[in-house]
Amino acid sequence: MDEQFLVFDLETIGLPIDTFDPAQQEYLLRGAATDEDRDRKINEFALSPLTGRIVCIGMQLVTTADASVRQVAYMLDPTMDDTAAMRESVLPSGATVYYGAERTMLENWWKLLASKKNITLVSFNGRNFDAPWLMLRSAALHIRPSRNLMDGTRFSYSNHIDLLDKLTYYNAQSTGALRRFNFDFYAKSFGITSPKAAGVDGSKVGLLFEAGEYDAIADYCLRDVASTWDLYSFWNSYLRF
Repeated sequence: MDEQFLVFDLETIGLPIDTFDPAQQEYLLRGAATDEDRDRKINEFALSPLTGRIVCIGMQLVTTADASVRQVAYMLDPTMDDTAAMRESVLPSGATVYYGAERTMLENWWKLLASKKNITLVSFNGRNFDAPWLMLRSAALHIRPSRNLMDGTRFSYSNHIDLLDKLTYYNAQSTGALRRFNFDFYAKSFGITSPKAAGVDGSKVGLLFEAGEYDAIADYCLRDVASTWDLYSFWNSYLRF
Protein backbone atom coordinates (compact mmCIF):
# COMPACT_ATOMS: atom_id res chain seq x y z
CA MET A 1 0.00 0.00 0.00
CA ASP A 2 1.33 3.40 -1.00
CA GLU A 3 1.45 5.56 2.12
CA GLN A 4 2.81 9.06 2.56
CA PHE A 5 4.12 10.43 5.83
CA LEU A 6 5.17 13.90 6.89
CA VAL A 7 7.45 13.92 9.92
CA PHE A 8 7.61 17.40 11.44
CA ASP A 9 9.27 19.31 14.25
CA LEU A 10 9.49 22.96 15.34
CA GLU A 11 12.22 25.12 16.80
CA THR A 12 10.96 28.17 18.67
CA ILE A 13 12.37 31.16 20.51
CA GLY A 14 10.83 33.75 22.81
CA LEU A 15 9.78 37.19 21.69
CA PRO A 16 11.65 40.13 23.27
CA ILE A 17 10.06 41.37 26.49
CA ASP A 18 9.50 44.82 24.96
CA THR A 19 7.17 43.20 22.40
CA PHE A 20 4.50 43.28 25.09
CA ASP A 21 2.69 46.27 26.58
CA PRO A 22 3.20 47.17 30.28
CA ALA A 23 0.17 45.19 31.45
CA GLN A 24 1.32 42.09 29.59
CA GLN A 25 4.85 42.46 30.92
CA GLU A 26 3.57 42.71 34.48
CA TYR A 27 1.44 39.61 33.94
CA LEU A 28 4.26 37.61 32.37
CA LEU A 29 6.82 38.52 35.04
CA ARG A 30 4.45 38.40 38.01
CA GLY A 31 6.05 36.64 40.97
CA ALA A 32 9.62 37.10 39.72
CA ALA A 33 11.32 38.19 42.95
CA THR A 34 14.90 38.02 41.66
CA ASP A 35 16.78 38.61 38.41
CA GLU A 36 17.16 34.84 38.17
CA ASP A 37 13.39 34.40 38.41
CA ARG A 38 12.90 37.09 35.75
CA ASP A 39 15.38 35.47 33.37
CA ARG A 40 13.75 32.07 33.87
CA LYS A 41 10.31 33.44 33.02
CA ILE A 42 11.66 35.23 29.93
CA ASN A 43 13.40 32.02 28.79
CA GLU A 44 10.05 30.26 29.04
CA PHE A 45 8.58 32.61 26.40
CA ALA A 46 9.85 30.14 23.79
CA LEU A 47 7.38 27.52 25.07
CA SER A 48 4.17 29.37 24.17
CA PRO A 49 2.88 30.49 20.75
CA LEU A 50 1.58 33.69 22.36
CA THR A 51 4.98 34.69 23.76
CA GLY A 52 7.31 33.19 21.16
CA ARG A 53 7.82 32.69 17.45
CA ILE A 54 8.72 29.83 15.15
CA VAL A 55 12.24 29.94 13.75
CA CYS A 56 12.24 26.59 11.95
CA ILE A 57 9.77 24.01 10.67
CA GLY A 58 11.63 20.81 9.85
CA MET A 59 9.97 18.21 7.62
CA GLN A 60 10.73 14.80 6.22
CA LEU A 61 8.40 13.52 3.52
CA VAL A 62 8.40 9.74 3.14
CA THR A 63 6.62 7.69 0.47
CA THR A 64 6.58 3.98 1.25
CA ALA A 65 5.92 2.81 -2.32
CA ASP A 66 9.37 3.79 -3.56
CA ALA A 67 11.00 4.41 -0.15
CA SER A 68 11.66 8.00 -1.19
CA VAL A 69 12.71 10.46 1.50
CA ARG A 70 12.86 14.23 1.10
CA GLN A 71 13.97 16.66 3.78
CA VAL A 72 12.83 20.28 3.75
CA ALA A 73 13.05 23.07 6.31
CA TYR A 74 11.39 26.46 6.49
CA MET A 75 13.82 28.75 8.30
CA LEU A 76 13.17 32.23 9.65
CA ASP A 77 15.30 35.00 8.17
CA PRO A 78 14.67 38.15 10.26
CA THR A 79 15.89 40.37 7.43
CA MET A 80 13.02 39.26 5.15
CA ASP A 81 9.53 40.74 5.32
CA ASP A 82 6.14 39.23 4.58
CA THR A 83 6.17 40.35 0.95
CA ALA A 84 9.42 38.60 0.05
CA ALA A 85 9.37 35.22 -1.68
CA MET A 86 11.16 32.48 0.19
CA ARG A 87 14.85 32.10 -0.63
CA GLU A 88 16.05 28.57 -1.43
CA SER A 89 19.32 27.08 -0.21
CA VAL A 90 20.80 23.59 0.09
CA LEU A 91 22.59 22.27 3.17
CA PRO A 92 25.70 20.08 2.92
CA SER A 93 23.42 17.16 3.85
CA GLY A 94 21.48 17.74 0.62
CA ALA A 95 18.35 18.96 2.41
CA THR A 96 16.56 22.00 1.02
CA VAL A 97 16.03 25.06 3.21
CA TYR A 98 13.61 27.85 2.36
CA TYR A 99 14.28 31.12 4.19
CA GLY A 100 11.59 33.70 4.79
CA ALA A 101 9.47 35.65 7.27
CA GLU A 102 7.54 33.72 9.91
CA ARG A 103 4.22 34.51 8.24
CA THR A 104 5.53 33.23 4.90
CA MET A 105 6.80 30.04 6.55
CA LEU A 106 3.41 29.34 8.09
CA GLU A 107 1.46 30.19 4.94
CA ASN A 108 3.59 27.72 2.99
CA TRP A 109 3.19 25.06 5.70
CA TRP A 110 -0.60 25.24 5.48
CA LYS A 111 -0.50 25.23 1.67
CA LEU A 112 1.59 22.06 1.83
CA LEU A 113 -0.92 20.35 4.13
CA ALA A 114 -3.81 21.47 1.94
CA SER A 115 -2.14 19.84 -1.07
CA LYS A 116 -1.61 16.54 0.80
CA LYS A 117 -4.97 15.90 2.46
CA ASN A 118 -4.39 12.19 3.12
CA ILE A 119 -0.83 12.38 4.37
CA THR A 120 -0.13 10.98 7.85
CA LEU A 121 1.73 13.27 10.22
CA VAL A 122 4.41 11.82 12.49
CA SER A 123 5.81 13.65 15.50
CA PHE A 124 7.22 13.26 18.98
CA ASN A 125 5.02 15.13 21.46
CA GLY A 126 3.42 16.92 18.53
CA ARG A 127 -0.07 16.87 20.05
CA ASN A 128 1.17 18.73 23.14
CA PHE A 129 3.63 21.11 21.53
CA ASP A 130 4.14 21.36 17.77
CA ALA A 131 0.50 21.05 16.63
CA PRO A 132 -1.03 23.60 19.04
CA TRP A 133 1.95 25.89 18.42
CA LEU A 134 1.27 25.85 14.67
CA MET A 135 -2.44 26.44 15.16
CA LEU A 136 -2.23 29.24 17.74
CA ARG A 137 0.80 31.01 16.29
CA SER A 138 -0.91 31.09 12.90
CA ALA A 139 -4.03 32.58 14.47
CA ALA A 140 -1.91 35.22 16.23
CA LEU A 141 -0.58 36.21 12.80
CA HIS A 142 -4.13 36.20 11.33
CA ILE A 143 -3.50 33.07 9.27
CA ARG A 144 -6.28 30.47 9.11
CA PRO A 145 -4.94 26.88 9.25
CA SER A 146 -5.93 24.63 6.35
CA ARG A 147 -6.21 21.62 8.66
CA ASN A 148 -7.24 21.17 12.30
CA LEU A 149 -4.16 19.62 13.85
CA MET A 150 -5.97 19.30 17.20
CA ASP A 151 -9.03 17.36 16.02
CA GLY A 152 -10.32 14.37 17.95
CA THR A 153 -9.60 13.77 21.63
CA ARG A 154 -6.59 13.10 23.81
CA PHE A 155 -6.96 9.36 23.19
CA SER A 156 -8.18 9.29 19.60
CA TYR A 157 -7.26 11.55 16.69
CA SER A 158 -6.83 11.11 12.96
CA ASN A 159 -3.95 11.17 10.48
CA HIS A 160 -1.31 11.87 13.12
CA ILE A 161 1.01 9.47 14.94
CA ASP A 162 2.43 11.11 18.05
CA LEU A 163 5.14 8.72 19.17
CA LEU A 164 5.15 9.98 22.75
CA ASP A 165 1.48 9.01 23.02
CA LYS A 166 2.21 5.63 21.45
CA LEU A 167 5.18 4.87 23.72
CA THR A 168 3.24 5.82 26.86
CA TYR A 169 0.00 4.21 25.64
CA TYR A 170 -1.79 7.56 25.94
CA ASN A 171 -1.26 7.49 29.71
CA ALA A 172 2.08 9.17 30.43
CA GLN A 173 3.19 9.04 34.06
CA SER A 174 5.99 10.65 36.05
CA THR A 175 7.24 7.23 37.25
CA GLY A 176 6.80 3.56 36.49
CA ALA A 177 6.39 1.60 33.26
CA LEU A 178 4.60 4.48 31.54
CA ARG A 179 7.11 7.11 32.58
CA ARG A 180 7.43 9.92 30.07
CA PHE A 181 11.02 10.34 28.84
CA ASN A 182 12.50 12.94 26.51
CA PHE A 183 13.31 12.08 22.90
CA ASP A 184 17.02 11.70 23.57
CA PHE A 185 16.36 9.01 26.20
CA TYR A 186 13.96 7.04 24.00
CA ALA A 187 16.37 7.20 21.07
CA LYS A 188 19.29 5.87 23.09
CA SER A 189 17.13 3.18 24.71
CA PHE A 190 16.10 1.81 21.32
CA GLY A 191 19.51 2.12 19.64
CA ILE A 192 18.67 5.19 17.55
CA THR A 193 21.13 8.01 16.94
CA SER A 194 19.99 11.03 18.92
CA PRO A 195 19.81 14.36 17.06
CA LYS A 196 21.65 15.84 20.03
CA ALA A 197 24.71 13.69 19.32
CA ALA A 198 26.22 16.53 17.26
CA GLY A 199 26.22 18.83 20.29
CA VAL A 200 23.14 20.93 19.54
CA ASP A 201 19.84 20.78 21.38
CA GLY A 202 16.72 22.89 21.69
CA SER A 203 18.13 24.95 24.55
CA LYS A 204 20.82 26.34 22.23
CA VAL A 205 18.49 27.46 19.44
CA GLY A 206 18.03 30.97 20.85
CA LEU A 207 21.77 31.59 21.08
CA LEU A 208 22.36 30.16 17.60
CA PHE A 209 19.64 32.41 16.21
CA GLU A 210 21.14 35.50 17.85
CA ALA A 211 24.50 34.55 16.33
CA GLY A 212 22.97 34.21 12.85
CA GLU A 213 23.71 30.47 12.71
CA TYR A 214 20.54 29.73 10.78
CA ASP A 215 21.91 26.75 8.84
CA ALA A 216 22.96 25.12 12.12
CA ILE A 217 19.40 25.43 13.45
CA ALA A 218 17.89 24.00 10.25
CA ASP A 219 20.41 21.16 10.24
CA TYR A 220 19.62 20.28 13.86
CA CYS A 221 15.87 20.42 13.24
CA LEU A 222 16.22 18.09 10.25
CA ARG A 223 18.35 15.66 12.25
CA ASP A 224 15.49 15.68 14.74
CA VAL A 225 12.89 14.72 12.13
CA ALA A 226 15.20 12.03 10.71
CA SER A 227 15.58 10.48 14.16
CA THR A 228 11.83 10.79 14.72
CA TRP A 229 11.26 8.73 11.57
CA ASP A 230 13.76 6.15 12.87
CA LEU A 231 11.81 6.00 16.13
CA TYR A 232 8.57 5.60 14.15
CA SER A 233 10.13 2.73 12.17
CA PHE A 234 11.21 1.05 15.42
CA TRP A 235 7.75 1.44 16.96
CA ASN A 236 6.11 0.23 13.73
CA SER A 237 8.30 -2.90 13.69
CA TYR A 238 8.12 -3.90 17.34
CA LEU A 239 5.16 -2.28 19.07
CA ARG A 240 2.45 -1.57 16.50
CA PHE A 241 -0.50 -3.96 16.54
